[in-house]
Amino acid sequence: MMIHNIKEHIAEVEAFSAKSLEEVEQFRIKYIGKKGLLNDFFAEFKNVPNDQKKEFGQTINLLKTKATEKVSSQKALLSKREEINGNYGDLTRPGEPNELGSRHPISIVKNKIIDIFSRIGFNVSEGPEIEDDWHNFTALNLPEYHPARDMQDTFFIEKDPDVLLRTHTSSVQVRYMENNKPPIRTISPGRVYRNEAISARSHCFFHQVEGLYVDKGVSFADLKQTLQYFTTEMFGKSKIRLRPSYFPFTEPSAEVDVYWGLETETDYKMTKGTGWLEIMGCGMVDPNVLKNCNIDPEIYSGFAFGMGIDRIALLLHQIPDIRMFSENDVRFLEQFKSQ
Repeated sequence: MMIHNIKEHIAEVEAFSAKSLEEVEQFRIKYIGKKGLLNDFFAEFKNVPNDQKKEFGQTINLLKTKATEKVSSQKALLSKREEINGNYGDLTRPGEPNELGSRHPISIVKNKIIDIFSRIGFNVSEGPEIEDDWHNFTALNLPEYHPARDMQDTFFIEKDPDVLLRTHTSSVQVRYMENNKPPIRTISPGRVYRNEAISARSHCFFHQVEGLYVDKGVSFADLKQTLQYFTTEMFGKSKIRLRPSYFPFTEPSAEVDVYWGLETETDYKMTKGTGWLEIMGCGMVDPNVLKNCNIDPEIYSGFAFGMGIDRIALLLHQIPDIRMFSENDVRFLEQFKSQ
């Protein structure tokens, strides 16, 4: 009797034809819903005589399959019919797929630099872009009227006391040394500002990463090995040279060149025919800077280095004009989607 009842429902399911999606939903609830007929039949299964259980189970499963297929086919049919009639279903659907953006080339390079140094124990430190005179100049061995202050034209916000837009991220390192005891191993990425004429090779704002390592017994050899590791990981070039230079906050100081090679015409143009490419400045931290940050230079020594992220991005991606980074031209930025 029960099997006969289920077969009647199967015939009813096969004959069902809906005129709206609401009818399909009511049909689904009647048969497949939590309180639907199928659940009642499954609950009745335990009361069926053993010799009928096999046929009973097969009949229920057939009903379930037929009902599920009927719901799917009726939904698809009605949706198609609505579209043909000019009713396009959910009108809040986006007309065009939303395109995913891409990372900015400067962010790509910055993240890569952070990743390389994090592998050898450097953490990331950040500080304010609006800085005071002490952290930007004086603590870094650049007292008032020091001739080295003329090397960088500064955007001053206020005078006496001086408030300015930072000209380098070394100010972050000063703040870090004031608030942390050695051993210190940190890199400071960020935006910096200088009052320069905007051209294809220079801008009034750009991005730097500066590194600092302070501990007992740190030597110039440690600095060279760290830079060698960085250039190998970043550029795949392990041959570097250090040329003597001058920075007020390091002594001795050096410029770092990486051997780029002269394999193509582009290499020749980039290196001006020498094969060597300048990528950063570095040096041993001046004892006066350590004293200004309450670190005893008799016990501790350290090295520092700094590089322009924009310059490295220009080199890696062969970009001819630094202004492209700040123009927000979608055609330019779309080229970095794969990264």
